[in-house]
Amino acid sequence: MSSRRSRQSGVSRISDDQIIELVSKLRQHLPEIRERRSDKVSASKVLQETCSYIKNLHKEVDDLSERLSQLLSTIDADSAEAAIIRSLIM
Repeated sequence: MSSRRSRQSGVSRISDDQIIELVSKLRQHLPEIRERRSDKVSASKVLQETCSYIKNLHKEVDDLSERLSQLLSTIDADSAEAAIIRSLIM
C-alpha cells in the first residue's frame, strides 16, 4: 500500500468537483444524452457514450476520407477541385 501512495503522491489528483464538472461538459457535447429530457445520467453512462461517440466520429472521418479519395481519382489531378479535395484529405 505504501508503494501505491508514493506513486500517487507524484501525480496531481483531480477533485470530485472537477470530475463532476468535466462529466457535465462531456454531457453537453453528446447528442444522445443532450436530447434526453432527464438530467439523471450517471457519469459511467456519460463516459460510455463519449467513447462510443468518439468511435463513431472516427468512423465517419475514415468514411469521408475514403469517399474524397475515390472522388479525387475520378477528376483531373491538376484541377482546382482536386486541390481542394487534397487539402481536405490532409
